Amino acid sequence: MELSKENFDKARDFILANARMIERRLYDFHFNGGSATGVFHSVYAYRNNDGGFGFGMEPDTASPESQPLFSIMALEILDEVNYLNQELILKDFMPYFESITTDKGGIPWMFRPKSEYPCGGHFKTVKEWAALSTTSSLLGILEKHKIDIPWMKNAEKFVWSEIDRIQEKHVFCHLCIPRRLHFLEHTKNRKKAAIAINNLKTWIAADGVLSQDRLDDGWGLYGKPHSLSYFPYTENILNPIFSKETIESDIKGLIDKQKNDGRWDTWYGISEGTKLEWAGIQTLWTLKILKSYGRIKH
Repeated sequence: MELSKENFDKARDFILANARMIERRLYDFHFNGGSATGVFHSVYAYRNNDGGFGFGMEPDTASPESQPLFSIMALEILDEVNYLNQELILKDFMPYFESITTDKGGIPWMFRPKSEYPCGGHFKTVKEWAALSTTSSLLGILEKHKIDIPWMKNAEKFVWSEIDRIQEKHVFCHLCIPRRLHFLEHTKNRKKAAIAINNLKTWIAADGVLSQDRLDDGWGLYGKPHSLSYFPYTENILNPIFSKETIESDIKGLIDKQKNDGRWDTWYGISEGTKLEWAGIQTLWTLKILKSYGRIKH
C-alpha cells in the first residue's frame, strides 16, 4: 500500500501551515533537498546562554529553562541532517551536559521547571535523577563522531549498569529504545552490545508489547507501539524481529490513520496550539517512515 500523491500533498500542506519551524525545515531537508543550515538555525532558536536548550522544544512545556531532554533532542536533530562535527559538539553542547552530570555519571531526563509557565503535569513531578535514555543517546553521538573525552568513562559505566538494571522495563517506550540502540550501535564494546541487542530483540518481540488495536487513538503513540515504532527506517540493527506481513500490515494501518486535513494526530498537547505542534511532529515522522519504505506515490 502507498500514500497517494493527493494525501502526501495534504500532509505537506498541514506541516507547512501548522507545524513549528523545526518541522518545516526538516520537511524541506528530507523532501526538497533543503539546507541543513536552515535546520540548525531553527534548532538554535531554542538555545539558552548556558548552552542548554529550552523554550518548549518539546511542546508539552513552555518553560524557557534549559532541559537535558531538549538538549539531547537538539543534538539528535542536527545529527539527523548531518550537521554535527566534533568541534560543535565539544564547544556548544558538552559544557552544559558536563555541568548537569550526576554523581552516578549520567545526565537527567528532565528538571522540574522553576518558573511559572504552562506545562504538562508530568513535568511538575519529574524525577531528576540520571536517566538511561538521555545519557545513552549522548554517548552514542560522541562515539559516532569519534570523540574521546574523560566524561565518557563514568557515563559509559552508568549506561551499562542501567541497561542491566532496567532490562525490558522500558521496552514499550519507542522514544527510549532508539536512544539505547544508538549507543549500542556505536559503542566500542561490541561483545556487550551484541548481547544487549539480542535481548532487546527478544523483549520487543514478546507477546503484548505491540498494540494490536488500530482503532485506538493511541495506536503507535507512547506506550502503544506498533512495529514501525521500532523500525521507522528499513536499515535497523534490530533486524530481523518482525515478519514482512507484520510490517506491511502496520504500514497500511499507519496510512489509514491519516486525518482528512492531512495530519497524523496525537493525544499530546497542553493547548490547541501545542496539539498542532505535536501533530506536525507526528506527521513529519510518519512521512519519513513512508519515504524510507518507498510508500509515497509521486
